[in-house]
Amino acid sequence: MSAWGFLAAAIVLEIAGTFLLKLSNGFERWGWGTLSILCYVGCFQALAPAVKAIPVGVAYAIWAGVGIVAAAVLGVLAFGERLSAVQLFCIALVLVGAVGLQWSTARG
Repeated sequence: MSAWGFLAAAIVLEIAGTFLLKLSNGFERWGWGTLSILCYVGCFQALAPAVKAIPVGVAYAIWAGVGIVAAAVLGVLAFGERLSAVQLFCIALVLVGAVGLQWSTARG
């Protein structure tokens, strides 16, 4: 698998871990909390080979940025959370930054 594939896997596992963390209700529901921890462990196992080939700052920014956007979308869709226009704008800036970093790194 390529470094970008590992990074994508790390992002998916981080998003799943965050979703499960919310379901655990502060670890009151230990089953969801345990699954969350397992996702985070897998996330870092996937992130480690990614940062061998992708500059760590770029990989981390993309990983965190896409995770922020996905967590916000999941919060709205799955949990009925609300975001203000300013919050949506700032999340959009994060996404633009993550895409720009990936685009410039893949070509640079």
